[in-house]
Amino acid sequence: METLKTIPIASPQIGDEERNAVLEVLSSGQLAQGPVVEAFEREFAAWCGVKHAVAVNSGTAALHLLMLAHGVKEGDEVITSPFTFVASANAALFVGARPVFVDIEPQTYCLDPSLVEAAITPRTKAIMPIDLYGHPAAIDELREIAARHGVVLIEDACQAHGAAIGGRRTGALGASASFSFYPTKNMTTAEGGMVTTEDDDIAEKVTMLRQHGASHRYHHDLLGYNFRLTDIAAAIGRAQLAKLDRFNEKRRRNASVLDEGLAGISGVTTPRERRGYRHVYHQYTIRIEHDRGGFQERLREHGIGTAIHYQVPVHRQPLYQGLGYRDSLPLSEAAAAQVLSLPVHPGLTDEDLDRIVEAVRKVATTG
Repeated sequence: METLKTIPIASPQIGDEERNAVLEVLSSGQLAQGPVVEAFEREFAAWCGVKHAVAVNSGTAALHLLMLAHGVKEGDEVITSPFTFVASANAALFVGARPVFVDIEPQTYCLDPSLVEAAITPRTKAIMPIDLYGHPAAIDELREIAARHGVVLIEDACQAHGAAIGGRRTGALGASASFSFYPTKNMTTAEGGMVTTEDDDIAEKVTMLRQHGASHRYHHDLLGYNFRLTDIAAAIGRAQLAKLDRFNEKRRRNASVLDEGLAGISGVTTPRERRGYRHVYHQYTIRIEHDRGGFQERLREHGIGTAIHYQVPVHRQPLYQGLGYRDSLPLSEAAAAQVLSLPVHPGLTDEDLDRIVEAVRKVATTG
């Protein structure tokens, strides 16, 4: 087979705006957290439609600080999904709490609210849904459950910048939320994260905790961390934020082309978008009913980059097996055995999309 240029699974979209913004910060001499971070926080909060945004150095740090700010501690339980990147559940372990895994909805891959209430115990402190692949979790239903039981709702929106329910964007859905700006995400700062919240006290605590617990310079009220974002990273983030609506529209358009092109293929299931929800396709994830490994390898031979998110559910990871997790969560385990993400990023051309559709159809029908 003729060697083809591989279409990558992800491609950060960096232009002159980002380069010039970084050069401006370098020229200023203010490289660490400073006025550019403050501007980025104001702009991100306004874009989400929320009162506060606090920048940190990763999405993991954002989740960790939200646990601390909401008072999650040793002996508490945090209900969450096992079908995600391990950092989500690890944030509970960081503060001594125990993740309690509840299975997912088979179509959205997000935490199933119908199963959550039965998992609540007197030790439950928080519910943490993940907006997986760019599709919002059922936040409205989960918020009602949390309110009914007096527990905290913390939204992991690290994969869902600009996703929405009924016109309300993630980060402003009535829960404290975290975002990641890792290079593969819908927008990037190279590395970085953000906490969003309407709660003044939570915003103040996160702001202190990210900088060694300082209420002001060299006055430390809490045990905190060095989780600051740099002005260099924030400069990239501001330029990316200005493009994010366009990036997301391109992702949605690309997903629509893939939906149409891949419709009706036996053994291949395309993503679903729940009515009233807005999916921003951090990943375009299909399900392969038979021989996913062979399917992925044959797509590689056709020059199509793919990835598996996630091959091992969190409760089956060696770390969690060592902690005594033995529950069977069949929908998460079935998804882990079948999902395969295809390129959907804004850098794809129409020719790229045609190649992806043609390759998937060919592999599905002829092997």
